[in-house]
Amino acid sequence: MQQQSKGYYVDDQATYTLRSPATMRARLMLEVASELAAVRTWPHRQPRIQMRAQGAESWGVTLYGSDAADVVHEVARGDVTFAIVNPSAVLALAIRGLGPYTEPVPVRGITVLPQYDQLGFAVHERTGITTFGELRERKYPLRVSVRGQRDHSVLVVIDEVLKALGLSLDEIERWGGEVRFEAGMPNLKIGDVTSNKLDAIFDEAMPMYAGAALDAGMRFLRFEEPDLRAIEALGLRRVKLTQKDYASLKEDMWAIDFSGWTVYTHADVPDDVVAHFCTALEARKDRIPFFALDGFSAGEGALPLDQMCKDTRESPLYVPLHPAAEQFWRDRGYL
Repeated sequence: MQQQSKGYYVDDQATYTLRSPATMRARLMLEVASELAAVRTWPHRQPRIQMRAQGAESWGVTLYGSDAADVVHEVARGDVTFAIVNPSAVLALAIRGLGPYTEPVPVRGITVLPQYDQLGFAVHERTGITTFGELRERKYPLRVSVRGQRDHSVLVVIDEVLKALGLSLDEIERWGGEVRFEAGMPNLKIGDVTSNKLDAIFDEAMPMYAGAALDAGMRFLRFEEPDLRAIEALGLRRVKLTQKDYASLKEDMWAIDFSGWTVYTHADVPDDVVAHFCTALEARKDRIPFFALDGFSAGEGALPLDQMCKDTRESPLYVPLHPAAEQFWRDRGYL
């Protein structure tokens, strides 16, 4: 790639320039949106960007900064070209046609933003429940809190995990329990558990709340080996947690992987479109803030793209890379 001094660079695929009326107009809006997204008091942070040739009748490319599982349907229809999902495991369901996806969706990865995270099912010890089997057999009427955002991916994964274990949130309610869809992160709900207003918290973000939950007398439901195999049949992954992860753990435990935010596309998106996207991401990697590997503190330096195209603990690849993306990262020595 040849660097130039007038605000553009040229490679074999495209010319990027700052000096044209169309580019000036586009950059003005994109830069304003970029600035607003970082303003604490500005609530509208989720962008949907459409791009087309000057004067074209239809929009050629759509970039969507959503993390929701239902955006996969828009990618399947071709309404969205590039999207992000949290966690990466949602795409394991999509590519298999499981959960909310009635048929397999040929999604392909571009890169995976690094975040190490797990989904846990925390229940207070006063219930006497220690495993999913006990919950199922006793039909215990848990008062459980889940994420209030109804399109949040965590609800999709919770539903599929419980279904694989012969359980559901609806069943818990039929047993006389209560499922509360509550706003806020799980660490903010622990007080309601200790005050006996809640019995359980089913949520991701374990690095944020697991230690406090354990200290408050909660424990995470134990997965038996058949449970784990049933979950892995969905394409989801188990992760082993020890006292190195959470000091309050009394013994090693299994949790469900909730790591990585995959930037993805459809397998049918042309190679040149994907290559353009990767080129732009590489060029702007030092301007994109990211979380550290624990997922909940600020990272420093440029976006570590060289670590974001491999199957790692923090950036798991649940679906194959798009061939053009794989070739792009390989050409740069990242693979």
